[in-house]
Order: sequence, then C-alpha cells, then structure tokens
Amino acid sequence: MPIKVIDQLPAVEALSAENVFVMTESRALSQDIRPLKIAILNLMPNKVATEIQLLRLLANSPLQVDVELIRLDNHVSKHTPQNHLDCFYRYFSDVEQQNYDGLIITGAPLGLVNYEDVSYWPQLSEILTWADRHVTSTLFLCWAAHAALYHYYGLQREIRGEKLSGVYWQNVCQPLSPLVRGFDDEFLVPHSRYAQVPKQKYQHHPDLHVLAEADVTGAYLLQNSTGSRVFVTGHPEYDLTTLNDEYQRDLAAGLEPKIPENYYKQNDPAKGPHKLWQSHAFLLFSNWLNYYVYQATPFDIQQIGQQL
Repeated sequence: MPIKVIDQLPAVEALSAENVFVMTESRALSQDIRPLKIAILNLMPNKVATEIQLLRLLANSPLQVDVELIRLDNHVSKHTPQNHLDCFYRYFSDVEQQNYDGLIITGAPLGLVNYEDVSYWPQLSEILTWADRHVTSTLFLCWAAHAALYHYYGLQREIRGEKLSGVYWQNVCQPLSPLVRGFDDEFLVPHSRYAQVPKQKYQHHPDLHVLAEADVTGAYLLQNSTGSRVFVTGHPEYDLTTLNDEYQRDLAAGLEPKIPENYYKQNDPAKGPHKLWQSHAFLLFSNWLNYYVYQATPFDIQQIGQQL
C-alpha cells in the first residue's frame, strides 16, 4: 500500500524518483474504497492445487479481495471432482455481463498443441475479447500468456528443442515500472514450458514492454502500455513440489525428462527441492493488485467498460 503524506512535503519528489509510491493527501481524500472483485479462469488440470497457489498470493495484501472462480462452458475437467466445480465455480456464460477489477487466467498443459486445435479456443478467444471491455487488468500465466499474445498481437510462439524446466534467474530491465517496484535486480522464477516467443517479435509492437527477462527463458514479464494486460511466461505461483511432481509424472510416462535446473538441492532429486522464488511471487501479485487494479479501477465497477 502507498504511504500518504502532505502534498508539498519535499520527500515526495525524492521518493518518487526512487520508484517509491507516495500518495499525496489530496489524492487520498478523493478516494473511495471498496473490495476488489477478482475473477480466476482456472485452466489447470488440478484446479484445487492451483486455487491454493493463487489464493495464497492474493491474500498477501492489505486490500480486501473478493474472488470468483470461473470455468469454461463446454469443457469437461478430468482431474477435478464435478461436485467441487459445481459448488465453487461459475460458468463464464453466467458472469459475462459482469465487470471485474481484475482477472487471472492460468496456464494449461497445451504447450505442443496449436491454439486453433484446442477444444475451447473459440470460447477462450471470446473471453480475451470480453476482458478488454469488462476487466480493469488481466494477468496471464504461462500458456495463457503466450495464447493472449497470439490473440491480441498475432505473436506466434516457437517450440523449443526441449522442455524448459527449472528455476531461472530473471533480470529486471525496466526498474521504474510499478509492476517490479521493490524487486531485486535479479530474481528467481520457476518455468515449465515448451514454447517461447523470440524477443525480436515483441519489438515490433510499441504497446508491449518487456519488464524482466533472461537469455535462457526469454521475456518473463511483459505488459501493455496501460497495464490492462500483464503477461507472465513462468509460474511464480508454483508450490515447492510442483516442478518435482511434473518431473516424476514425465518420468513415469517414459518421456526421459531432464532434471529441472537450479531446483533440487545440489541438483540431486533425492535431496529434494528448495524454494527460492516465493518472496518475489508475493511482491509481483501485490504490485499487480495495488498499481494495476486498485489504483486504476473506478469506485463504481459499472464504469469499467466506459473507461477502457
């Protein structure tokens, strides 16, 4: 949350130059406050595990957040009990007339499938178009980030020679962006994907800004000029054991996967993993909620479509 000070305090200019968010008294007096309304479109097979991961990160904020779980209308989940879906999720068709302050769209295990061959691509495309009119800011994770870059900008991913799996250092390249406010110059993030969009493709779109990247992973964190679209190509939400679970699954399937890089203690699966990315995951979600949702959304949620 911002600190609130008198408008003319000399420290305001100095702190702002250091990328510290200071709210002047006049602005604070004009603010109305209400709970943020955040929707999650959960495309991951194990929806319960993903719910825990995302809610953990959303909860690490002084802001009050009302979460609504959304599912696709004509897609049957094979890994989540039907009674769980019926009890806790709403179909998109039931909420498409509503507005949301924020929307999170998760990844999906579809890294080797053409977008148009995904059974639910037509409705997902509809949701991406809908989000521009009904959501203040949308956060796309991993597969959803690449799918959204394709939908909005026509950026086609390239399939890597081998799966990118591990925990990798990322470099902040636009430190004055509010989304990376408080980040270290370098930070660790899990990645688990086959696809990548080459950096030169982003450079042809002036509306896209790369905020953090690495040579081995490519662009990790991007946003459009207004912050209404935030693209995260990794998995900051992953639990300690998620990469290990995927590795063991691929081993059991006979895929001969490489050991996830920089993940296990002494690079030995027998010694177990260690978690080195959680603090930046919390900070990323807090920054998104504060600067791109809370600070940007109108008090009257019905006005969202009018301001976008």
